[in-house]
Amino acid sequence: MDYIDLRSDTVTHPTPEMLQAMLGAPLGDDVYEEDPTVNRLQELAAERMGKEAGLFVASGTMGNLVAILTHCGRGDEIILGNLSHTFLFEAGGTAALGGVHSYVLPNQADGSLLLDDIRDAIRSDNVHYPTSRLLCLENTHNRCGGVVLSPEYTQAAAALAHENGLKVHLDGARVFNAAAALAIPVSALTLPVDSVTFCLSKALCAPVGSVLCGTADFIRKARHIRKQLGGGMRQAGVLAAAGIIAIEKMADLLPEDHHRARMLAEGLGAIPGVRLDFGLPVSNMVFFSLDPALPLSAKQVAERLEMSFIKVGVTGNRSFRLVTHYWIKDTDIQKTVDTIKEVLSVQG
Repeated sequence: MDYIDLRSDTVTHPTPEMLQAMLGAPLGDDVYEEDPTVNRLQELAAERMGKEAGLFVASGTMGNLVAILTHCGRGDEIILGNLSHTFLFEAGGTAALGGVHSYVLPNQADGSLLLDDIRDAIRSDNVHYPTSRLLCLENTHNRCGGVVLSPEYTQAAAALAHENGLKVHLDGARVFNAAAALAIPVSALTLPVDSVTFCLSKALCAPVGSVLCGTADFIRKARHIRKQLGGGMRQAGVLAAAGIIAIEKMADLLPEDHHRARMLAEGLGAIPGVRLDFGLPVSNMVFFSLDPALPLSAKQVAERLEMSFIKVGVTGNRSFRLVTHYWIKDTDIQKTVDTIKEVLSVQG
């Protein structure tokens, strides 16, 4: 029996159309910039992001790391949120591999950083201080509930950074989800920033990869950093072929994932003892917690759900994250809600 896997949209499999495209993809050596399928993917990605050029990388974490190491030198400082993916979940790569210092600000409930906080974090020219070099934003914002940064906020934050000589990088792992939630072109969210990484392998269903976009000069330098990190993948067109379909076709289907996330949240919210941590979702993530009066821990609930072929993400002792994606259907949502209700009704 197939599992209903709601742990993340990273569990998505390539569609049959992607697999067929991968089989027939024209190939070359991408380190020599001779893979026509990779080149096409990079051009398409840059066009959608409103940038001059793109660079295919193995993962979103690699894309963010390449971007930061391209913008910053050793001892430089990045400004980012305390709940950002780069700060929490990328293994300290910026410090370990780049010697880049982090100035961490509190993320607000809407995923933003207060403009006054950003302004106060920018260092003056003083021999005692690291050099403020880069502002990092995230859209959608994972740990703030999959919320969406508005174009107006992004523009204001970028303008503040630019006025003070900083560049801006956007961790746009799910920026196509943000655009779908706002019903606007994705470039409206990426034009103000200097670089952006987005994932092909999450809700867009490609098996591997992300694309980093920016100016042609930035990408030329980033290509060198990617090589240093071991990211030259040679005949990578076999993967890029799926990424092209991800952008051209799967991005248009994201509103369906958002609709199902809302269905899931509404169903969970009606179960006694369940609290929606961020209210109804705006994208494809549902975060919920268990009332302290319930006798089961999140781990116990997850184990019992797996016995019913449902996988969920546990984020704390009594909390969960569930993520909808292309392979989750309406019937899966209903079964998940019904099964969680049944599990929670059993005492002990």
